[in-house]
Amino acid sequence: MMQNRLAKIVAMTATTTPLPAARANLAEQVYATLKAQIHDFQLVAGDRFSEAELGNRLGVSRTPVREALFRLRNEGFLDVEPKLGWFVKPIDFGKLEQLYDLRIVLELASVLRLSTRAEDPPELEALKDIWLVPVAERLSDARQVGANDEQFHATLVRAAGNDEMARVHWDVTERIRIIRRLDFTRPDRIEATYTEHAKILRAVIQRKADQAQLLLKAHIEQSKAEVRKITLHTLHEARARLAK
Repeated sequence: MMQNRLAKIVAMTATTTPLPAARANLAEQVYATLKAQIHDFQLVAGDRFSEAELGNRLGVSRTPVREALFRLRNEGFLDVEPKLGWFVKPIDFGKLEQLYDLRIVLELASVLRLSTRAEDPPELEALKDIWLVPVAERLSDARQVGANDEQFHATLVRAAGNDEMARVHWDVTERIRIIRRLDFTRPDRIEATYTEHAKILRAVIQRKADQAQLLLKAHIEQSKAEVRKITLHTLHEARARLAK
């Protein structure tokens, strides 16, 4: 089970011992792959694995593997126990709610800036092509809609013109991705996202600052409310749905 999943994780990587100069790249590959597996619910809270297993399957020393694993531990995704190995940590819902609160502050400030500008920044044109489309043209793939949702909110902040706000906002996005993507494993939430994004975008374009902020806050608060309903069982169900 767990070993089979890990076999899939490392199958895409090289099986020969890399040169020392390539170890940093391999560590980055291991990091990115494991993080993607966590975000896609192929690894969920409680899943365990060892450095030796990863190292043997990759055909490399433990050094790049350990670098990737400790980086994920520092970000709060993994932890390690003596003799028991590495495991995916339970989700800290209290911290996630705080991150959602920070996200609301950043996005409301950005929408206000956008709504008071004389002209629409070019970034908004790309959002129109994705979110202001007929119902028949809407996407249904959970991963793609999730990625588009992240870019919608990130673009609103970036288009407001404050690079530091955009940097902090993207850090928040990275840290809540594991929960946020659960919103797109259900068709009704995908439909709601299209409808709500379209309303927010139109309000921004029409310079209706108050309306844009109200719509945006309600939209994010709904996602935040969904976080409170999530259990380990929900994560396992999400993994099963995405595996089909």
